[in-house]
Amino acid sequence: MPITTLVYRESRFVAHNPPPESLATLRTEPGVMLWVDLSAPTEEEIKLVLETTFQFHPLAIEDCVADSPFPKLEDFDTYLYLVMHAVDYTKTAHFTTTELDLFLGKTFIVTFHRQPLKPVQAALERYLKSPGTPVRGPDRFAHGILDLMVEAYKPALDELQHELDALEADLLRTLPADQLFPRILALRKELSSLRQIVRPQREIVAELAQGKTKLIRSLMVPYLRDLVDDLLRIETQAGAWADQVILSFRVYLNKTSHEANEGIRLLTAITALTIPVLLVGAWYGMNYEHMPELPSVFGYPLAAFLTLGGTIAMLWVMKKKKWL
Repeated sequence: MPITTLVYRESRFVAHNPPPESLATLRTEPGVMLWVDLSAPTEEEIKLVLETTFQFHPLAIEDCVADSPFPKLEDFDTYLYLVMHAVDYTKTAHFTTTELDLFLGKTFIVTFHRQPLKPVQAALERYLKSPGTPVRGPDRFAHGILDLMVEAYKPALDELQHELDALEADLLRTLPADQLFPRILALRKELSSLRQIVRPQREIVAELAQGKTKLIRSLMVPYLRDLVDDLLRIETQAGAWADQVILSFRVYLNKTSHEANEGIRLLTAITALTIPVLLVGAWYGMNYEHMPELPSVFGYPLAAFLTLGGTIAMLWVMKKKKWL
């Protein structure tokens, strides 16, 4: 349904989805509070609600119907205009965001989004399931939506934690670098994207939590500050995980470098052990016509002794120097 409306009178729920044409009349009634949600509305519905019923500023309406890549907060004295972004995360699409435009007045809240938004739908269902619960201000609706938007980060964080743990396990297993590098770069990119999404959202909520506007009641300020803390924790966690990826990669490089050095060290030791053999073989392999020890009865034992003794002596020296 493109237009969903909750009507409260004297803080009590009284109607659900009245005719859109009646919104202008309801808005002027004393003690009436409205939440109007526009989900993928038509041009006629946008004009009816945003222009005719609530008479928002043309620039705010223009910003609302156009996609905005960054969050924003504008104070129009009688209402606030916010642009926020709900986040979703999947292994295939990774981080995706959906824009939510929100107009917050003293007796109304209007939400606008082109795509279905789980936090908005969950908030609507929450209030519809508890019609007897009094709601004393539109800022309560706004907090409920923002709180659910922050909650939506938790599945993404759990998935990133799982990917990080799997990557660290594979780093310790010393898998081939061509398998690990793409995963490391992809995870770093996702963590960077998460921080870029969260930081401006936190700044907007922090500005609301300062309580400078009369449209946010003082009793709601601590709840907004709690959201700021939650967003800060998410941003800090993403930064810590990014550092952890780099640290794990350095451990991987040190491990592979150590294993390579051990291999080179072993080959060098084998080469060093063959030096006596090479020396004796090279000496007696020279084609001199007169080599006195060749016709000697002890020539062969002497050569064998030099070869074996030199090899054993070389092995002893390498053991003593802890080269082996």
